[in-house]
Amino acid sequence: MASILVPLLQLASFVFIARAIVSWLPISPDSGFAPVRNFIWSITEPVLRPIRQALPQMGGIDLSVLAVIVLINFVLTPIALRL
Repeated sequence: MASILVPLLQLASFVFIARAIVSWLPISPDSGFAPVRNFIWSITEPVLRPIRQALPQMGGIDLSVLAVIVLINFVLTPIALRL
């Protein structure tokens, strides 16, 4: 079970890091990269929306991605250490 869970959590962490990086880039809707951005948004937004609503406002800075990555690593570390 852990041998499946560790790569999945690592992949999820990578996707959320990609979301953070892509959010800094100006991508126009007619860009060739727009479908990739839309896919990343579609798989991460259902996780980020409730966390964003639960976190206090930080002057326009969205810390929900950071919170998810910290949570993933909090879960991942004990599992990975047992392998």
